[in-house]
Amino acid sequence: MSGEGSPERPGGPMAVGFPDRLAALVERRQSQIVLGLDPDPAALWPSGEPRAGAVGDGGADRADGGDRARLTGMAVAAHCRAVIAAAAPACVAVKLQLACFERLGAPGWEALAAAVRAGREAGLLVLADGKRGDVPVTARAYAQALVGETPGPYGPVPGLGVDAFTANPLLGRDALEPLVSAAAHARAACFCLVRTSNAGAADIQDLPGPRGPVHEELARMVDALGSGSVGRSGLSAVGAVTGATNPGVLARLRELMPRAIFLLPGVGAQGGEVAALGPAFEPHPAAGLVSASRSIVGAHRDGEEEPHAAAAAAAEELRAATWALVA
Repeated sequence: MSGEGSPERPGGPMAVGFPDRLAALVERRQSQIVLGLDPDPAALWPSGEPRAGAVGDGGADRADGGDRARLTGMAVAAHCRAVIAAAAPACVAVKLQLACFERLGAPGWEALAAAVRAGREAGLLVLADGKRGDVPVTARAYAQALVGETPGPYGPVPGLGVDAFTANPLLGRDALEPLVSAAAHARAACFCLVRTSNAGAADIQDLPGPRGPVHEELARMVDALGSGSVGRSGLSAVGAVTGATNPGVLARLRELMPRAIFLLPGVGAQGGEVAALGPAFEPHPAAGLVSASRSIVGAHRDGEEEPHAAAAAAAEELRAATWALVA
């Protein structure tokens, strides 16, 4: 689809909030697809490998620990750029799994920043998937790292500057409020875990409570926290992570969160099916975002195509199937 870019996000707050930026981009690209990047340094595309000899005559095989980390970070960054270039035309956002970058130390953070830049250059909104959650003072620090800045003796230090991030609500409303407030100030979005895609989600999220299962209580909290950040699209900047692997709860969650954007991981490798996700899109075509990682990045493993072409085709196939739900 169209390669038109999203509104560029400068260092400061934007005049247009995340829900309306997303709605405009969804309409232009006729897409609700989020490219998930969970880079595995042991399974990168060939374009993500550093050149032999990048550390001198000894080559990568003889690099010490510091050089190995640096080269691995460079390879991850190159991999992410290549995947984004392949899949971006069919997508509206890229979701970066922070743990996959953080495990590499400082070179991983450099690769993360490079992936953020690559996403922006491709016209994508950028989501940081770290599922942050802690007591309020620590939550404020997380917020500064993701969408704000940190005051210091030599002036403010900017954070990652993403368009949205994921958060863990299980510490309660007071722990979420600093994250939601910072997102509102930055015209970004906060996606709270409500009913996740993993097999063990039911262990806690489906436990009965006074008014229904725990995930319904989380949904009520998301709806309340998002009531003050509704854009012209009718969508809120406080969204919900609602796994595509359990579509039977989507209609009830949509009833409880009529304004929330649903982030829907689990399609493809985890077994979720696009055809079952209709309730997510009832309020607006941009009310649901289908996130796919392995089914796009690893599409070349199912056939003879090279990685770039296979990823582009898989992303476009998913885009078309999802858009058909609202067309």
